Amino acid sequence: MYKIAIAGASTLLGRELKDAISESPLAAATFTLLDEEQAEGQLDQVGDEVTIIQSIGPDAFEKVDFTFLCGAEALTRKHWKQALRSGSTVLDLSGALDQETGVLVRAPWLGTEAEVPADLFTPAVVPAHPASVTLGLLLERVQLAAPVHFAAATVLTPASEFGRGAMDELHQQTVNLLSFQGLPRAVFDAQAAYNMLGGLGESAKVTLSNVEARIRRHYESLSAGRWPKLALQIVQAPVFHGLTFSIVAELERPVEITAIEEALNGEHVDLVLEDTDSPSNLSATGQNDVLVRIRPEKTGRNPNETSRVWLWAASDNLRLNAQNAVECALDLRRLRPQGTVQ
Repeated sequence: MYKIAIAGASTLLGRELKDAISESPLAAATFTLLDEEQAEGQLDQVGDEVTIIQSIGPDAFEKVDFTFLCGAEALTRKHWKQALRSGSTVLDLSGALDQETGVLVRAPWLGTEAEVPADLFTPAVVPAHPASVTLGLLLERVQLAAPVHFAAATVLTPASEFGRGAMDELHQQTVNLLSFQGLPRAVFDAQAAYNMLGGLGESAKVTLSNVEARIRRHYESLSAGRWPKLALQIVQAPVFHGLTFSIVAELERPVEITAIEEALNGEHVDLVLEDTDSPSNLSATGQNDVLVRIRPEKTGRNPNETSRVWLWAASDNLRLNAQNAVECALDLRRLRPQGTVQ
């Protein structure tokens, strides 16, 4: 029996994490739900267990086996060492710790023998950014059909990437535009509603460049030299939820299109064959798999072969992040076989 603490339990990602844990072998654990003081006292639930969200006090992480940090980066930086001193295994879903010494970036779906194994001296594990997991999963599969010598991707990111405040601002901007009122700009410092943005305002609380840098770091960490170098661009899309991707892969030689389809199809990937069912941020919501549609580009005389393939893909950013965190915790159970802090 494990004891699990979820810090940031009232956030969008915290709620998704609770659902993912409830569907996993960790559902039998006992839970402590933690958050900032403004969320204290809220009634919440993990699986069949109903509990109250508490503020993070000095003894919040005592006798906790796994601490999931899924609030703001500031919350993670403030409390992660406190959890570590209590003997808890720290899993940082905010990504704030991915450049700390000894912290490991992980995606068990993409496990590799080149990874440095986690041990009792590992300070924390960062579940990889869901965009990095999606890109790695798809490009790794394409390489099963033929070596990839170049890849590029445009990632369209939703408001939920930046939490509930960004979601609320996008909603209010949409309402105000339709009623010809001024726009709130506290989060984006730009018009995010009905607009595509390659950058945000100077006073924005969030930045696309930080998201891009994190995705690059996690992709390179997971790749361990196995995947092609990736040209990457991040675009802020006027949607509330779900990642979408436009990816192009240049192959070293022409291959049958059916071979690429066979390589992509498999666990964690749902290959969409019909144009009418094209992947979208809406169709990916609540899905456990990455949705992908192949659009081969004719590059030779044989219409059934190509050396350049376009992929249009979509994944649920919050669900994939939560799933990955649970998979990381399940992988780390080997360090806590008795279900007690060691």
